[in-house]
Amino acid sequence: MLEELTSPMVYAGAILCITFIGIFTEHFHGVERAKFAMAGAGAIILLGQYYGFYTPELALEAIDWNVVFLLAIMMIIVSIMISTGGFEHLAQMLARLSGGSQFRLLVLLGTAVTVISLLLDNVTTVIIFGPLIIMICRSMGVSPIPYLLAAALLSDTGGVATLVGDPPNLMIGSAAGIDFNTFFIHMGPPVLIAWLGILIALKFLFKKNLEARVEHTFDHVVAYKNRRLWQKALVIMGIMVVLFVYHHQLGWEPWMVAALCLTMLVFMSRKVELEHVTAQVETPLLMFFISLFILIGGVEHSGLLALVGEGFRPVIVEYPLAASLLLLWVAAILSALIDNIPFTAAMIPVLVGLQHDGVNVSVMWWALAMGVGMGGNGSHIGSTANVYIVTISERLARETGNPELAITPGMWFKKGTPAMMVTLILCSLFIWLGYDFLYVEL
Repeated sequence: MLEELTSPMVYAGAILCITFIGIFTEHFHGVERAKFAMAGAGAIILLGQYYGFYTPELALEAIDWNVVFLLAIMMIIVSIMISTGGFEHLAQMLARLSGGSQFRLLVLLGTAVTVISLLLDNVTTVIIFGPLIIMICRSMGVSPIPYLLAAALLSDTGGVATLVGDPPNLMIGSAAGIDFNTFFIHMGPPVLIAWLGILIALKFLFKKNLEARVEHTFDHVVAYKNRRLWQKALVIMGIMVVLFVYHHQLGWEPWMVAALCLTMLVFMSRKVELEHVTAQVETPLLMFFISLFILIGGVEHSGLLALVGEGFRPVIVEYPLAASLLLLWVAAILSALIDNIPFTAAMIPVLVGLQHDGVNVSVMWWALAMGVGMGGNGSHIGSTANVYIVTISERLARETGNPELAITPGMWFKKGTPAMMVTLILCSLFIWLGYDFLYVEL
């Protein structure tokens, strides 16, 4: 294999490794990961032009605009929904339904987080529910730690079920040609099993907290900021779900569905100002994706990823089940230690190359989606949602002067990592026992 390596492949691989190291060590050096991705994208274009394997035109073609547009549009829709105050009312209703039972409250909030994560990305979900959980728990006189950790774990898990629930899913679905229905049909069952596993695990991991006496019932009420707009947004979300289900038959990419629904929503409310809602778009995240697509496209054009794919071909062809299980665990472990998006971006061209060569890698796609999604639960930096939850818990600890309210890396290792292991074991059993179900022609 090494004899087939060329100088462009070596240099492209070096740029990829240096860029990924910069991205993965963001928490140590403090430089935003988008900046490293931009630098890597620029370097691979210059290298490609010098050796003749990559050009700015090819770089533009390498960008998966379906992913970029869909992410941007969903950010705008969520921004509009947050402004209505509807999510606050949803959380308050769940708190009242709990009837003072902490585990019932955990299940209700966890269910809401999971369901919302099916359509909204996990970061947005925890940004919405994190402050609400703290408000509810402080009003009831209970510790918010079990609920905050549950929100992070279940948002990561719920996002695995649908094509639009997690950025890696968008990347996988777009690259592999998997439509919304196919993705949900095959990822829904293992996610449901993993969801139940996490709830049961949390019941035992936080047994002492959840059995503690509730000092107050929750009766806090906040008025809607714009109830009519919230109701209109729910109708639009319902239409979006239907269109996502039929987008393949309509010949539309998912971004087209989201764009149509956003257009309907802004026309249904004249008070929505585009300048205001578009200001909530996370431009650095979109720049990160664009740069990452350019970088991986350059490495692919150098021939390095095809060479790696050829190295894996015998294992995947001869031992497909073992290869799928191995990918599940490797993806999960790496996603617990580093960001799952770069790993997904690096694996996609390898699997696409094998798929184009006639190798059925359908189970590998599902294993990759499960691994990077569930693996994010393994550490406090395993996903952006986790980092956000840890951050607001640390802020709460400072404000209250109670260090026990901060979710530390040690606490996550004791509570979050075991929950991740439960989901990985359940997913492994699902792949093993349901291999024929997951094996489909794509």
